[in-house]
Amino acid sequence: MLVISKIIIPIITLIVIIYGLYKKVPIYDEFLNGVKEGLNLSLEIFPSMFAMIIAVTVLVKSNIILDITKLINFKFFPKEVLPIAILRPISSSSSLMLLNSILSRYGPDSMVGKIASIITGSTDTTIYIIGMYYASVKIKKIKHSLVVGLLADLACVIISIVIIHIL
Repeated sequence: MLVISKIIIPIITLIVIIYGLYKKVPIYDEFLNGVKEGLNLSLEIFPSMFAMIIAVTVLVKSNIILDITKLINFKFFPKEVLPIAILRPISSSSSLMLLNSILSRYGPDSMVGKIASIITGSTDTTIYIIGMYYASVKIKKIKHSLVVGLLADLACVIISIVIIHIL
């Protein structure tokens, strides 16, 4: 498996080059055009990425998520996983840091560890995806996508808690 993972990219690259030569495509020129498009796309996305990074940093550093956790007290919802449930739609790396903290503190086989793991594995970074990908193709109307994405994330959180309580 290790050998395959080391040679797959060069093989695919070689196949593309051979196919391009076969079809008489100016490979290097097309490669440069692709690099230019990628650079332009990066420049278009950069403001959205920068804003998202600043927003997540402010959200995490302000400890507002911990304050919300202290206010909410549900019987079947462990308050230890609430920060992951809130932060996961916004930032994958921040929620992985929280997951690591939970697993270190409670263990991977604890109820809290299992719920946090399932939430992290089954939810997506909805706000990040909408912010980055929609900005790259200049989609402005995001209301319905955002609502559906966040509802799907909420459903994953609820289902993960129910499944762990059942099992």
